[in-house]
Amino acid sequence: MSETLDKRKDEASAPVTADQLEADQLEADQLDPDQLEADQLEPDQLEPEEAQGEAATESKIDPEIAARRDAALAHVRQFGDPILKTKARQIKVFDEALRSEVERMGSLMDDALGVGLAATQVGVLHRLLVYRVQSGGPLGVLANPTLAWASREEEIAEEGCLSLQTVHVEVERPVHIRVSAQDAHGEPILVEASGFEARVIQHEMDHLDGVLILDRTPRDQRKAAMRSLREWQLRSDG
Repeated sequence: MSETLDKRKDEASAPVTADQLEADQLEADQLDPDQLEADQLEPDQLEPEEAQGEAATESKIDPEIAARRDAALAHVRQFGDPILKTKARQIKVFDEALRSEVERMGSLMDDALGVGLAATQVGVLHRLLVYRVQSGGPLGVLANPTLAWASREEEIAEEGCLSLQTVHVEVERPVHIRVSAQDAHGEPILVEASGFEARVIQHEMDHLDGVLILDRTPRDQRKAAMRSLREWQLRSDG
């Protein structure tokens, strides 16, 4: 997950079905480049003034940091890769190989300027995720996470994703959660999280079930996101 701002309270729709997502993908694929350019929203679906501010911030990133980010993102699976829609498998062996996997995921996440990363995003079908919601804070590691409890109170906020570059959409999630899991050594742990931390964990747990933020956002935002993704893919291919 990439860090997001701008929390909103607008009403969100129910999670999209596979057929709806496929229809929106087909609609985006049928657009030609000129249509995409004409229909494209401002970067990250911000108002023009906000978009200019974000672009200015982007241009201030140190070239070395930007190079590390690009190198890290090259290892992150992007939208359209089948593994992102595949359910991960339970981890049964907790060994040095797994702990090396955790370390690698943490490094890739940090270099990519993300706050969370699921194993499926790096091509590994393990029920494993890492996250760090505060710069310099400890790396959170959850193996075989299960949602034990979620509050009735929910909140809508904007989310981004390292596997959906250029996309930010609104997603409604419980504000408080309790997750049972195992650490990198296989020891049972219980994590209680609220606010942004809870959102990051839920986002990454979705990845382990093959669920993307596009599946949880209102259809109008999903369609705009699909156009943005298609344009980004055309630029990358060109």
